[in-house]
Amino acid sequence: MRLTVLLGFLLATLTPPAAAEGEAAGAFDYYVLSLSWSPTWCALEGDDRQAPECAAGAARGFSLHGLWPQYETGWPSYCRSPHREATRGQTAAMADVMGSAGLAWHQWKKHGRCSGLTAEDYFRLARLAYERVQRPAILRELGRAVTLPAHVVEAAWLEANPALEADGITVTCRAGRIQEVRLCLTRDLAPRRCGADVVRDCTLDAALLAPLR
Repeated sequence: MRLTVLLGFLLATLTPPAAAEGEAAGAFDYYVLSLSWSPTWCALEGDDRQAPECAAGAARGFSLHGLWPQYETGWPSYCRSPHREATRGQTAAMADVMGSAGLAWHQWKKHGRCSGLTAEDYFRLARLAYERVQRPAILRELGRAVTLPAHVVEAAWLEANPALEADGITVTCRAGRIQEVRLCLTRDLAPRRCGADVVRDCTLDAALLAPLR
């Protein structure tokens, strides 16, 4: 019996934490500001959807994917919020930084409710977080597709944002491409260390970084 209990404990500690769903809003530890490299999203998803933000000349680089309430381990989602749902006007107003009203609506439902804020305040905070960071100009000015180690992208972000530290930023990849940069922030939007389940970086030595369209 003791062996069974011990094995159960070890398995529990080795299993990655699952995201919660339907929790009460406002109970979380920090935010993850997620910024998508638009050319990657367009190549993998947006082109098939004929998304306007993927058209030639759109020149979108890092777009706001979302501002995600996070636990030290794991994250809440689809929380029970006491506030009214986001309006069409509120989601449409975020299209300039998020690409579409549809993404803004999805982010509100899955993550924004968990902030404990009203939709208006949540979107205002997400925009403020996005505007406070300096998106590296060198990545926008490549002019052609390149392959590079993912840590080079992180280094560019650290150089452009001296207040950030290496354990407060994560670069993710998808299908061999640079996908997103994720910054960990306090509830007051100050840089902080990422939790262990967020801090893991893409380790590709030859990740594709497509140029702006």
